[in-house]
Amino acid sequence: MILAVDGGNSKTDLALVDADGSVRALVRGGLSSPHHLGLEPALDVLERLRTEAGANGSAKIGMLAMAGVDFPSEEEEFVRAASGRGWAETLSVLNDTFAVLRAGTERGWGVAITCGAGINCVGVAPDGRHARFPALGSITGDWGGGYDVGLTAVSAAARSEDGRGPRTTLERSVPAFFGVETPLELAEAIHRGRIEQRRVIELAPLVLAEAAEDAVAAEIVEKLAEEIVTMARVALTRLGLEREPVEVLLGGGLFRAGNHRLLSTVETGLRGLAPEVTVRSSGLPSIVGAALLGLDALDAPAQAHARARGELSQKVNELESAPAGAGMRRDDG
Repeated sequence: MILAVDGGNSKTDLALVDADGSVRALVRGGLSSPHHLGLEPALDVLERLRTEAGANGSAKIGMLAMAGVDFPSEEEEFVRAASGRGWAETLSVLNDTFAVLRAGTERGWGVAITCGAGINCVGVAPDGRHARFPALGSITGDWGGGYDVGLTAVSAAARSEDGRGPRTTLERSVPAFFGVETPLELAEAIHRGRIEQRRVIELAPLVLAEAAEDAVAAEIVEKLAEEIVTMARVALTRLGLEREPVEVLLGGGLFRAGNHRLLSTVETGLRGLAPEVTVRSSGLPSIVGAALLGLDALDAPAQAHARARGELSQKVNELESAPAGAGMRRDDG
């Protein structure tokens, strides 16, 4: 059995997958990034999900694709700590961008960008060389993902209200999203702890939608697209792949939402830098990539990979289309 994990900044998926690609269980919980929670609390989240999934004994392979694991030293530390819990005979921990890449391509190389609560990028050359980014936020020069987009929208709404910035429909829609009347009321609610600041992540879909009509929202989306293009460009340049027929896979919640403006702007920007590049949304959640990496480690046949892709994708769709409060899904069959 494979224990596959996609541990993110806003949610965590854990799957139990057999060597033939059949999915025993898929469960979902809250964030498990050690960057936000710390190492042991992050492991505790995975322990609870593993129990919820009905895992008995040790899996053959544990493949943990984790946001917030950005340095080799962090990967080693996570492996040491997780190994003590007896989850798998062989345990691998890697950044979640590798799962985005594996979910989107069978080639084994290319560039993957994940844009969910945060943003990150990884490039893998045909010879196995990697180009990575720490992605620790402002201290490593990052901007992008749902949190930054949402916080920028809150700021734009405030500046629209008091005249420091251009007028924008975000002035009304942003506070309304949280059930208050004005940006000033929203600011006070966040400041006094009545609304958690981290909830600005939830505003990203609103910004993407309003970008079609509002210039300020459109500017935020343009900035996000520029950051995505910049990360991909640097990864391609580091690996010497600017003139190669490279696949650039776009994953994470903001891309899975299928916003045409964001996708087309990124594609246009990358084609101007790397004419042979193919840009597309991975179309599959990262948990699929984690499971496929586990099957790779078992040298599983192509049929197993295809089965895992199909079954996990279906179960994720069922989970996400379930009524609010329906909880996690598990398949004991």
